[in-house]
Amino acid sequence: MIDQKFRLSFEFFPAKTPEGREKLLEVRRQLSEFEPDFFSVTYGAGGSTRDNTKELVTHLHSQGVAVAPHLSFGGDTQESMRQLIDEYRDAGIERIVALRGDMPSGVGGSFEMVYANELVAFIREHYGDHFQLEVAAYPEIHPQAKSYTEDIRYLKGKFDAGANSGITQYFYNPDAYFYFLDQCHKAGIEQPIYPGIMPIINFRNLTRFSDACGAEIPRWLRKRLESFGEDTESLRAFGEELVTELCDVLLENGAPGLHFYTMNQYQPTANIVRNLGLTVSAEDAAS
Repeated sequence: MIDQKFRLSFEFFPAKTPEGREKLLEVRRQLSEFEPDFFSVTYGAGGSTRDNTKELVTHLHSQGVAVAPHLSFGGDTQESMRQLIDEYRDAGIERIVALRGDMPSGVGGSFEMVYANELVAFIREHYGDHFQLEVAAYPEIHPQAKSYTEDIRYLKGKFDAGANSGITQYFYNPDAYFYFLDQCHKAGIEQPIYPGIMPIINFRNLTRFSDACGAEIPRWLRKRLESFGEDTESLRAFGEELVTELCDVLLENGAPGLHFYTMNQYQPTANIVRNLGLTVSAEDAAS
């Protein structure tokens, strides 16, 4: 049985075309049947999707949807960042996913990286407790971290600066998540850390994402996915079963919720949520 405090959230990235935007809005409408606590919207490297992110976030909020923009300094000044956060605050946004982010391609060393703990501290200094602040966590450790211990120490710095909770990078080994939680607790981190879930939709894309961000695809899983070749239907069916089992293990062992990286698609995420029995009954919906 799922804990009453269980949290469900879905992530989108801003669409680049009018057609993509319409599809995304329809996916949002469909996923709303699961009554998620919020939808989050990503923010491209160096704020490269700033306008699209802001437009989507404010549109969804105007429709009564709980939404959390991703935010990172990148090459922005404090003044421009305050202006953007002011707009979110004035629009009634109450949650932000605060990230270090990446610099846009082609940018040299003239910009100083502003880390997520600094962004969290900046928001707390200027906006107090207005925003619920989410930060990124890495069960398999950030690819640029010098050590496991250092990465957890850095995560603690984000919480010490005022973050409320963490959302992990996706993973397929539940032991990595639970070991990570144990180490976080030993380091004095008491805030909830929600597992990030990536449905398996396309093998090539998944390997590209994983190789870039440091998320591990276990060797046995990589070989199994490779074996499907161009049989996309079988790959997705296998992926749905595997990720459902992963989520089930996480929830049965105390994970406080799930955050799905939807890739702006409805069916893969919806199938997993339904398999887990996280649908809202007609009786509940009417109450």
